[in-house]
Amino acid sequence: MPKIYTGEDVLTAARKRLEFIFNEFDNVCLSLSGGKDSSVMVQLADKVAQEMGVKYDILSIHLEAQYKDTIDHIEYLRSNMKCIRDFYWVCLPLSLRNAVSVFEPKWTCWDENKKDKWICEIPEDAITTDNNPFPFFYEGMEFEEFTPKFGEWYTNTHNGSCCQGVAIRSDESLNRFRTIISTAKNTYKDKQWTTQLKINGKPVDIYNFYPIYDWSTRDIWGVVEKYDWQYNQVYEKLWKNGVGIHSQRLCQFFGDDQKGGLDQIRVIEPETWERALQRLAGVNFGNIYARTSLLGNIKSEKPEHMTWQEYSVFLLESLGLYAPELRDHYVRKIQKFLTWHEEHNGVKIEDIPDTADKKLESQKKVASWRRVARAIERNDFWMSRLSFGETKRDKELLLEMKEKYKGNLIKEENTNSKPLKRVAKELNL
Repeated sequence: MPKIYTGEDVLTAARKRLEFIFNEFDNVCLSLSGGKDSSVMVQLADKVAQEMGVKYDILSIHLEAQYKDTIDHIEYLRSNMKCIRDFYWVCLPLSLRNAVSVFEPKWTCWDENKKDKWICEIPEDAITTDNNPFPFFYEGMEFEEFTPKFGEWYTNTHNGSCCQGVAIRSDESLNRFRTIISTAKNTYKDKQWTTQLKINGKPVDIYNFYPIYDWSTRDIWGVVEKYDWQYNQVYEKLWKNGVGIHSQRLCQFFGDDQKGGLDQIRVIEPETWERALQRLAGVNFGNIYARTSLLGNIKSEKPEHMTWQEYSVFLLESLGLYAPELRDHYVRKIQKFLTWHEEHNGVKIEDIPDTADKKLESQKKVASWRRVARAIERNDFWMSRLSFGETKRDKELLLEMKEKYKGNLIKEENTNSKPLKRVAKELNL
């Protein structure tokens, strides 16, 4: 992507933007996630602030589902940057996206009702529900709602002009690029790398600025090397684990961009991974289907709070995140299974029991939701556990899935189904 400005390198341009901001605004608050971009922005801002003799504030929102290395790096910056005035380390119960489960599409970090399952401890001096200074906050508030409301609160509680620094880079996504080049937004003194904040569609008296919007990933690591700056050590571990510098993402574990790399957590921070497994529905599905064969046995257990019917739905919806055609295939089989029992045994679908006599279930003589769930857990493609046999259409679907998922469809060692092992050999899967 071509640079939006010409005539100077990105480091010089970013320094000039920070100097401009510190000269123009009385209060500057930088957003710090602990990732490489915000880390470089803060360390560069601190360098410029020392030269100018000014102070700035930090907003860091801790989303609970984060690497320990990320938390340690934020602690380092909080302790070692010279010009920080106030450090807002927010640990409040915010509502976040859970992309690894349709059954539980949202989750709340720092939920007091699940304190025994928190992935990590709240840092010292953090902002919690016990010392919350934000009158606008309510439990379960969306993250996307909190950030502009914080900006409004920051402006109302500080004398003089205010702005917020955000370390987005336009080469990371089209939306970020549009944020920079948009001609519909209000800017500060015609600086395209600034945006006036809006709440409910109405402009408020605070601006976001993007000092490193035109940097590349290589620029980020180049300045780290140039100044020998500290960085989040999880990047080193990701690199050693085969993740390229352009693919490394450190946001909360269960978001849309991160779900494909859930298995990286297991390798890099196994203790964090174990806690994440206990914390949220769907986490292990993300791990199973991110890297391993699609038709392998599902290693999952029914959560205590779910019925077997709910668990069946959870399994199907989780499968659908990674292979919607497989989910739909199972749904068709299950519908036929339930309809057959209604027509032949007089058991209406709404009256199917959650569990039945285990012996009768194993003999395939009664319908139950536990029987359905166990079939899905086994990834029983033909649903033989529900009394179905192989069909021509099933084999056609396998061929279609072979083309889409290629070598990730089935490995012999990942299934104990003799029919699947045989078909895998026949189709050279």
